[in-house]
Amino acid sequence: MNNITLNDLLNEIKSYNPEEVEIIKKAYLYAERLHSGQVRQSGEPYITHPLNVAYILSEMHADRDTVCAGLLHDTLEDTDITKEEIAQSFNQNVANLVDGVTKLSKLNFSSKQDQNYANTRKIITGITEDVRIIIIKLADRLHNMRTLEFKSAFKQKENSLETMEIFVPLAYYIGAYRIKSELEDLSLRYLKPDMYKKVEEQKLKIEESSIDCLGEMLCKIEKILKDRNIPNEIKVRTKNIYGIYKRLNEGHKLSDIHDLLSLKIMVDEIENCYKTLGIIHNEYHPINDKFKDYICNPKTNMYMSLHTTVFGPDDRLVQTQIRTFDMDKIASFGLTAYWDYQKGKARDVMQEDLKKKFQFFKSLTEINSMFGDNQEFVNQVKNELFADRIYAYTTKGDIIELPKGATVIDFAYKLDADIANTMVGVFVNDEYVPIDYVLQNKDRVRIVTDDLSFGPRKDWIDKAHTSLAKKKIREFNKNNE
Repeated sequence: MNNITLNDLLNEIKSYNPEEVEIIKKAYLYAERLHSGQVRQSGEPYITHPLNVAYILSEMHADRDTVCAGLLHDTLEDTDITKEEIAQSFNQNVANLVDGVTKLSKLNFSSKQDQNYANTRKIITGITEDVRIIIIKLADRLHNMRTLEFKSAFKQKENSLETMEIFVPLAYYIGAYRIKSELEDLSLRYLKPDMYKKVEEQKLKIEESSIDCLGEMLCKIEKILKDRNIPNEIKVRTKNIYGIYKRLNEGHKLSDIHDLLSLKIMVDEIENCYKTLGIIHNEYHPINDKFKDYICNPKTNMYMSLHTTVFGPDDRLVQTQIRTFDMDKIASFGLTAYWDYQKGKARDVMQEDLKKKFQFFKSLTEINSMFGDNQEFVNQVKNELFADRIYAYTTKGDIIELPKGATVIDFAYKLDADIANTMVGVFVNDEYVPIDYVLQNKDRVRIVTDDLSFGPRKDWIDKAHTSLAKKKIREFNKNNE
C-alpha cells in the first residue's frame, strides 16, 4: 500500500494515542516544508517516503517521538535543518532519534567504502543507545524495499544484499518477525527473481490445495475449545517464500518441510496453551521429534510458543503453534509490542530488557569495545552475530546462543568468566570431550572446574571463536603475567 495519506496516518494514531495527533501533524507539515520540491526516483513527492515510514511505525503503535522522528528521519541528511532546530521545534528525544538514523557525512571519509562501514556500524550500535533507532531504520528499509522497482538493477541487488546481511538479522534479534519475513521475501525477489517466482507459484498451489484440510482442522479445534470455555482465536499461516526457498536450497523436498502450513492458535493464558496441546494430540497424531516448548524455554529473542507438527486430514503435515494473545504480539512484533503493554514506559523497558534478556546485546557491546576499525567491526558482527547460530544447553536447561563454529571455550565464557578461567574438563552429552570441541546444535554441556587450576592457557585464544572469549583470555593472561 503505497498511496498512504496524512489522514491514514492520523487515523492510525487516533486509534491508540489520540492526544498526540496534533504534534504528529505538526511534524508532517514541518517535514513536507523542508522536503518541498524534492522527488523520489518514482517521480512522487519525496514526503511520501517519510509519511510511509511513519505509517509503518504507527502500525506498531509507536510512541509520539518515534513517529515524529520517522517523519523527520531524512531532514538532517537532505535539507538545511540542524539537530538543534529539531530539538527546539520538538524535543531533544526526537532530535537524537533523527540524528541516530542519519548517515555520516561523506566529508569525513577518504572513500565511499569507509563511509559505508562507518554508517553500518552506526546503525548496528544505535541499538545500544536507543532501540527505537533500529526500529525507525527497519521501517525506513522496509518502505525502500517495497518501492525498489524504481532503482537500477545494480542498486536493487546491492540494497537487497545489504538488507539480508544487516537488516534481517537486526529484525530477528529484536523479535520483529513480520518485518523480518517481508524483508526476506522482498530481497529474494531481486536477488533470485526466477527462484522467487517458482517458489511463489508452489506456495500458492499448496495454499489452494490445503484450504479444505486447514479449514476442517480449524473448525474442529475451534469447536472443542469453545465447548471447553477456552477463549481463542485461530489463524492460518503458510511459511514465507524465503523460508521455503532456504529449506529447498538446503536439499529438502517440499514434502519434508513440516512447518510449511501452520495453524496459529491463540488462547487467554499459559495453562490453556498446554490444555490445547493435549486436545490437539488427542485429535491428531503428533510427530514426536517435531515438538518444541518455547514457553518453558523461550528463544533468545523472547519468542514464546508451543510448536507441534501433526498428521492432519488428507495425509498433510500441519504445524500448530499454540500461544497466549500476549505471546502472539511479541511473536509478531518483538520488542515493539512493548508500546502496547508499557505505554509511556515502553522505551525504558525495551532498553532494560535488551540488556538483561537478549544475549546478542552483550556480544554486540563486547565487539564494539574491541574493534576500533569500522571494517573489522562490521566483519566481526557479520561472522559472529549475523551468521548461522547454534543453541547449546547448560545442565540446568538454560539455552546459550553461539555462532556456528563456537567451541566449549566460547560456551564457558558466555556463561561466566570465573567458570571459564577455572575450567579443567568438559562433558558434552555426557561424554568427555577436548576443550576445543566444536559445539553442535542442542548439545548439553557440563563444565568441570577446579579453583586451583592455572587458568586459561594462551593457546585457548586460537581455539576460541567469539570476541568475548578471546578478550577474557587476553585479560586473564595479562593480569597474571
